[in-house]
Amino acid sequence: MARPGSDHPTKLELEILKILWDESPLPVRDVRAKLETEADRALAHSSVITTLNIMYDKGLLRRRKEGKSFLFSPKVEKDQIAGGIMGDLLSRLFDGSPSAMMLNLLETTDINSSELAELRKLITRKAKEQSK
Repeated sequence: MARPGSDHPTKLELEILKILWDESPLPVRDVRAKLETEADRALAHSSVITTLNIMYDKGLLRRRKEGKSFLFSPKVEKDQIAGGIMGDLLSRLFDGSPSAMMLNLLETTDINSSELAELRKLITRKAKEQSK
């Protein structure tokens, strides 16, 4: 029995989106080469084509024909995908509590001083917005 489809990109689809967010449009051969370099794994050309076409069908990518090749570019923004994944994680794992999620993140990861300063600025800004 086939696994039900996900509302979110698979691991490979997310790797492809990251490549295309950085540089696009790209033909299949360039996407495959970057995947092999960045993910350090060999992928068949046909597997990459199939994945790109599935992503196109899902509405994640645009494609346009140029000569004999298709060029692919992202149709979705990184923030849109991140927001969906984070929202799902928030509701499923942290029962909708942003503070529980942030506390877990702060307790389980190494955050440098400049990242902490950015978080403080964001918290201060959010607090000011709510007090208005």
